[in-house]
Order: sequence, then C-alpha cells, then structure tokens
Amino acid sequence: MGDSLNIPPDDEHNRELVANVHPSGWTNPEPAERYNLVVLGAGTAGLVTAAGAAGLGARVALVEKHLMGGDCLNVGCVPSKALIRAARACAQVRDAAQFGVRVPDGVRYDFTAAMERVRKLRARISHNDSAHRFTKLGVDVFIGEGRFTGPDAVEVGGKTLRFAKAAICTGARAAAPPIAGIDKVPCLTNETVFSLTELPQRMAVIGAGAIGCELAQAFARFGCAVTLFEQAGTILPNEDAEAAELVREAMARDGVRFALKRDILQVLEHKDGLVIYHRVGGAVENLVVDEILLAAGRAPNVEGLDLEAAGVLYDRSGVLVNDELQTANPLISAAGDVCSRFKFTHAADAMARLVINNMLSPVKQKVSDLVIPWCTYTDPELAHVGLSEEEARAKGHKVETFTWKMDEVDRAILDGEEVGFGRVLVRKGTDKILGATIVAARAGDLISELTLAMTNGLGLGAVCKTIHPYPTQAEVVKRLGDAYNRTRLTPLVKTVLEKWLSSKRR
Repeated sequence: MGDSLNIPPDDEHNRELVANVHPSGWTNPEPAERYNLVVLGAGTAGLVTAAGAAGLGARVALVEKHLMGGDCLNVGCVPSKALIRAARACAQVRDAAQFGVRVPDGVRYDFTAAMERVRKLRARISHNDSAHRFTKLGVDVFIGEGRFTGPDAVEVGGKTLRFAKAAICTGARAAAPPIAGIDKVPCLTNETVFSLTELPQRMAVIGAGAIGCELAQAFARFGCAVTLFEQAGTILPNEDAEAAELVREAMARDGVRFALKRDILQVLEHKDGLVIYHRVGGAVENLVVDEILLAAGRAPNVEGLDLEAAGVLYDRSGVLVNDELQTANPLISAAGDVCSRFKFTHAADAMARLVINNMLSPVKQKVSDLVIPWCTYTDPELAHVGLSEEEARAKGHKVETFTWKMDEVDRAILDGEEVGFGRVLVRKGTDKILGATIVAARAGDLISELTLAMTNGLGLGAVCKTIHPYPTQAEVVKRLGDAYNRTRLTPLVKTVLEKWLSSKRR
C-alpha cells in the first residue's frame, strides 16, 4: 500500500499533485512472472523509457519511491519556469513606461499569489505523469523503494520483479557544498524552495550555475535582497564569457548583488538570521540573511539500490555506462541525471529513447552522437549547443567565428529586447557548424534551429538559404548565415559587385 505523503503547504493544489504522482492507498500490482523491462525511477528518463517500451508491446514495471515526474515536474523545470514567468511580469510592470504604460506608484508584487499559481500549474501538468495514466498505458506501477537482489531481479515492497532488461533512471539531487556548519542550519534547495509562501527579505544563493542564476534573478525581481556567491570570478563559468557577462549585467540591473571569488568559511544560525562568513582577498566578512539557497551542484541517486548485487559499477559521478548507456551488467542500462553530465530534462528524454532503441534494435545508437543544447532561463536567456571555441581548438579544429548582435535585429529593437547576440563557430574553410551560443530574450527557442542543422549535417549556408519571416528575432540566425556567406566572396566578385552597386546609386 502506498504511504500517505504531504507536500507543504497543504493546499488543494498540492493534494491534487500527490493524488497523481504518489497516491495514498496505492496497491502495487502482483508482479508478472518476468518483465521485459523494469525501470527504476519515474522521472523524465524513467517515464519516457517505460511509456516507450510499453507502447511497443513490452511488459514493463515502473518503480518509484517518492514522486512520479521526478525533479522536472515537482522541484525543477515546471515550478521554476512558472516562478520565472511571474518574476518577468514584475519586471515588465517595472519597465512598462518605455511602452507608454503609466503604472502608478505603490504597485505591490504578491509573491504568495505567484507561488499559488506555481502550485496550481504544477498540479495541472502532473496528470501527464500520474500513476493512473501510466497504468492505463499498460505499465505496472510500483510505489515503493526498489533495490536489486541479483543481476536480473528487483525487490520492492516485499515483491520480486524479475526482468530480461532493466533501466536505472533514479536521477540526482542537490548536493551540499563542503562548508562548515552548512549541515546545521536550515537551507533551501530546489527541493524545498518552491514550498515557500512568503518572500524572504534577504537571501543568499550559493552557486552561480543555471539554477542559482535563474532563481537569484527571479527572487530579486520580487523585491528580495539577493546575494549570489560563486568561487569563480564569473557567473555561469562554463558558458561563453561575453554571454555570461551580459546576463550578469542584466541580473545586476534587477538588484542581484554578486559575491564572486569568495570562499565561504562557515555558516552559523544567529537570532538575527543566518550568518555567512566569507573570505574576500585577505579579509573575512559576514553577511546576515533570512534564507540560504544551495545551488552548487548535484549528486546522483545511487544509495539504497544495492547496485553491487546487480553487478553495476558506479562512482561519485553516478552509474558508469558505455557509449550505448549499458552498465557493467549487460542486462541493465541507465539514463538521465544518474549517469549523465548533461543534467537536463531534454537530455534525459533523448537518452531514454536511446535506451529503448538499444534494448530492442540490432542497430545501436551512441550517446556521444547526440547533439544536446541547453539553456539558462535568466532574462536574457543564454543557450548553447556544441563546442565552445576553446573546446574546438583543443580538438584540433581551425575555426571561424561569426557574431551578430541583437541590437541589429529589427524585431529585437521593436520588442525592447536588444541585449544579446548570436554566435556561431564553424570549421575554417567550411560552413560546418561546430557550436553556437545565443544570448537573447528567447534564446532557448532560437537555439533549436542551429541544433536541427547540426543534428542533420546542415551547414550554416543551408541555414542562410532558409527564408525567415520578417520581423522575428530568429532573424539573428539568418544574419549569422549572411555573415558566413560574405566570407565566400572572392576579391574579383567583390569588385564586380561593388561596381554594380555603385552604378545603381547614381
């Protein structure tokens, strides 16, 4: 029987969520004699694997000990993007005067109402990931903690599930940084921050990766005094430095304070709040806040699975897999955050599809062949796909880089969203796209065109030939192609063209 579970705050929206993704009183089915596939973990990777295999006629069991939908639905993409959208509305009200909208003084941002909207939309979307829906898809759903008892068996709730194949899709969780006292004070993570109903007055965010930057900006836009800590000298240290700097400047305009190149020495709880002692150069300073949000990395969920009993190898980075996502046990594969450095929902989805193919098809697919973009949903957004210039040169590529600024794109000017640029890296002497970065209001949408081109072997010249509707911000991609095409003109052609243009001007 499924245990009852409460997610704070206890309101109608969270009760609807739980009824879908961890229903109380759930009775696990009697196991089949043998399953074609047993999936451990019902996050994105597990759900896609289970649904895909069941759709092809396989007998599938899906095991989840906590919430179906995993991080994405419950504590990741869905609630964070709902909160980010509400925060963007705050910024739009603040900046409305430039569009001729006169907003009276004293406008109040209602964080409590915004968070209720987050919970309401999360509950609505949760029907897609519900235990009842997957049962209707033909999947045997087991609510409980699963563990391997052998190379071809899993035990859950006292019942043994035997399998021909299995997939480990148990995901990852927020990791606590090694800071003295951090385990002795109440800290928020992505797993708890969306349970807030009141806006903190002062917040420290530790870690300036994607999650840290997104939430720091969102809370600042609601009026929270946010300080973002990062050991590196920049935010988003794995991104294009110029793009990351544009995001930092935008966040600073929203009120985020940056504490870069800081070593946090200790955290203590005091009557006035949580005190963060940190070193700046040779001096030690302290900051008092009401809440600390940890956003400094992820840890794979491998505990309690008894992977040793199944002959599955793992380390601190997660389950070890080969290029076909197969573990040391040839019967067992893995997908998603538990085994991948790309900890994104869309990457987990793609890997799950690869697992299904490799389990059922003689033609194997390789994870190294996947072209995986990613996006940080700050404002402006920062999206990337493929290699950076540094990575390309390290691999021995001679490269050319083309950049087009958003303030030279008519639609971006008209929208008042001129901050940013598109940048494409090609192999020198060719139009082969090696990588791309876009920082813009809708960079996550714009990057897909270049991802499509890379996935299908289309060069930048082919992108340029594509007619783009005018005016759209996607024109930045076409302009990058135009910039490439201009490099193909020979001196003779340039001279003839210039003479022709000159004659037309007379």
